[in-house]
Amino acid sequence: MEVVRTYPKVKKCQVSYVLAVNDTLNVLSGKWKLPIIASLFYGNRRFKDIQSNIDNITPRMLSKELKDLEMNGIVLRIVHDTRPVLIEYELTESGKTITKVLDSMVEWGLKHRELTIGS
Repeated sequence: MEVVRTYPKVKKCQVSYVLAVNDTLNVLSGKWKLPIIASLFYGNRRFKDIQSNIDNITPRMLSKELKDLEMNGIVLRIVHDTRPVLIEYELTESGKTITKVLDSMVEWGLKHRELTIGS
């Protein structure tokens, strides 16, 4: 028996559902975007702080991914008028709502790991 899920904002239109998934994937796709968002989950971070939280990310890739996230309204770049200039990154209001997605992914990942690998 097939289970059909209903979503209040999607009125029996599979195209809207697929477009919404594609939009999400376009913003969050790639190896580094979710780890960057997770790094910013608990507050503002400087570039080097984000880089030190994420194993094996190069400065060039971190810079590219931060620019993409900023362009998509997920991350805000804050330039403080100090000497030397201090630049911090933080999640926007929209970026903060992604934490629900991350929480679900963590929950699923823990269960999946337990099922496939064991405790």
